[in-house]
Amino acid sequence: MKGTNLSNPAGFILLGFSDQPQLEMVLLVVISIIYILTLMGNTTIILVSYLDPKLRTPMYFFLSNLSFLDLCFTTSIVPQMLWNLKGLEKTISYTGCVIQLYITLGLGSTECVLLTVMAYDRFSAICRPLHYGVIMHPKLLQQLAAVSWISGFVGSTVQTILVFQLPSCSHHRVDDFTCEEPALLKIACGDTTFLENELSIATVLYVVIPLGLILVSYGHIIRSVLRIKSAAGRRKAFGTCGSHLIVVVLFFGMIISVYIQPKSKYTQTHRKFLTLFYTVVTPALNPLIYTLRNKEVKWALKRLLGRDSRRGEK
Repeated sequence: MKGTNLSNPAGFILLGFSDQPQLEMVLLVVISIIYILTLMGNTTIILVSYLDPKLRTPMYFFLSNLSFLDLCFTTSIVPQMLWNLKGLEKTISYTGCVIQLYITLGLGSTECVLLTVMAYDRFSAICRPLHYGVIMHPKLLQQLAAVSWISGFVGSTVQTILVFQLPSCSHHRVDDFTCEEPALLKIACGDTTFLENELSIATVLYVVIPLGLILVSYGHIIRSVLRIKSAAGRRKAFGTCGSHLIVVVLFFGMIISVYIQPKSKYTQTHRKFLTLFYTVVTPALNPLIYTLRNKEVKWALKRLLGRDSRRGEK
């Protein structure tokens, strides 16, 4: 297969499930519904955290960042995905592919760091409750959020530049829904050893190390909670961490399945469904998890809805 320079190709073909048109129609409807729920759920979390004075705490500051991140992440992928699912052409321009890879890598890396920061917040709240207000002061919150976003996009910048320096096979057919780095590496005709090593380093920096820090934090949290004598106190402590822990398991579980598992473990079809899950379903589940398991969010929603209804009566 002849190679072509990727510096100025016409674009790429995102194959997705183009060989199964009936499945594409089902996915079009399902993904559209999930996307609407994602927009509504994450927007609600952001508004409630901002409007309710009782939720202006470090935990909800970081949760608002997570919800905003999920809104950006899904919006960078889903509209293009829906457009390709409903039409015969499955193309994305070269510039669109570069932007999509840059944004998704940046936001995905940011989420890895942000979830680690949220674990540190829970560690400080439970293991050092008397010093929590001093440790998690407003300036530190802003610094931790800034580090999460900047570190994520610094890594994304390096990876995106390296990916598009590779020569690509002339067909430009990407066997996925999005411009994912593993899928783009498969259509490269040159030696990808260096980039695969770079991807391994990025995986360690943004997946292995953050996950390790989260596990260490929860090890200390569990040890502290077990020292609490009252059952009610233990339930309350675990309740404040349960939502975050579920989100961590879902997010990192999908990332590990797609990026770290051996290539022979899943077929390409299975990998596509895993990609769909962590790019479309997980951002929709996050607000549900935090709302259904968190009484503070439920009460805040009731207070806001009650306030609006009273205004309407007046």
